[in-house]
Amino acid sequence: MKIHIKGGRLLDPVAGTEQIADIYIAAGKVAAIGTPPADFHANRVLDAAGLLIVPGLVDLSARLREPGYEYKATLESEMNAALAGGVTSLVCPPDTEPVLDEPGLVEMLKFRARNLNQAHVYPLGALTVGLNGKVITEMVELTEAGCIGFSQANVPVLDTQVLLRALQYATTHGFTVWLRPQDAYLSAGGVAASGPVASRLGLPGVPTSAETIALHTIIELIRVTGARVHLSHLSSAAGIALVREAKQEGLRISCDVTVNHVHLTEMDIGYFDSQTRFDPPLRTQRDRDAIRAGLLDGTIDAICSDHTPVDDDEKLLPFDEASPGATGLELLLSLIVKWANDADVPLAKALAKATCASADVLGLPAGRLAAGAVADLALVDTDARWLVEPRVLKSQGHNTPFLGYELPARVKTTIVGGHVAYEVK
Repeated sequence: MKIHIKGGRLLDPVAGTEQIADIYIAAGKVAAIGTPPADFHANRVLDAAGLLIVPGLVDLSARLREPGYEYKATLESEMNAALAGGVTSLVCPPDTEPVLDEPGLVEMLKFRARNLNQAHVYPLGALTVGLNGKVITEMVELTEAGCIGFSQANVPVLDTQVLLRALQYATTHGFTVWLRPQDAYLSAGGVAASGPVASRLGLPGVPTSAETIALHTIIELIRVTGARVHLSHLSSAAGIALVREAKQEGLRISCDVTVNHVHLTEMDIGYFDSQTRFDPPLRTQRDRDAIRAGLLDGTIDAICSDHTPVDDDEKLLPFDEASPGATGLELLLSLIVKWANDADVPLAKALAKATCASADVLGLPAGRLAAGAVADLALVDTDARWLVEPRVLKSQGHNTPFLGYELPARVKTTIVGGHVAYEVK
């Protein structure tokens, strides 16, 4: 399929520039930008006048709920949601049922995703068998099956000796380990950030020290092993400061934050709104401001959706009993544009945090608009505004704290691997 995209405004997050130019796609790649290749005859022409053309988003955390939790969402429904949000590549954590700790399970997931022929799926394998924190998985075999790294999802490794050996093993083979910095004992039973808001609401708290103590341990183990570690979902100003120091030291470390934490604070809990129940919890405005500053100065590498479809019944429970998480794939692009607008951040710099910078974390040549690159891109109407309602979401999970919000920017067309995978008629 040869596609000619006419008259769009191209956003290059790598160079931080925008230009009006045509794009020519052939054999699944961007054949040329501006001037057509010799003997190029398009099978299809897309009129992108007035639209912004961006690289497909690369989401570093999206639970697809398969296998095991199909009552919450299916692979097909969440892939449709990804395309509607302009997400063309996504990383799925290993906390499925069964856990992604065997090559056969990973191969099955990859096979299902390939057959759907939609977004690219990159599974994280379990760091330990069953995520039990006791026995290290066969990382080499899992990598051969298609895993892009190894994670404990939200389950901390209690035994530091096991974590040390896992990092040593991963370093030997050049694998990346993804860790959520959270001390299991300090965070046990907590559902909101420790402080006046949690105390006033009578909610058990998770102190900032739960994140910083875990970070101190992880950073020291990186020093000892030389491991490459990606830190998922930082939430505190103190934690970001520690990562900043570790990067200045030259440690092989990267990190992300969720788009929910870019916008929301503990005050958004309101009167026990279970839609704002997250893990890690929403923290203070000072923490949110530190997150935004960390994104701008490069301490924080990427923004992810932390897409976690939750069954409606699990959100109707009292706040401290409700399941944490929210749908996010379809909101990621719009919420990044909203942050850029609200904070007067250049759009190219903001979107880089979910395109080229996210791809760099994965070591993939994605999230870019350049001749020869894979043709993963989205055509976006940045002037459009849309109301977040359950009926407009393609994800099977309709829970989000942004229900009722009017958000900017709407994806009109998503192209994956050179084929039109989604378009608004």
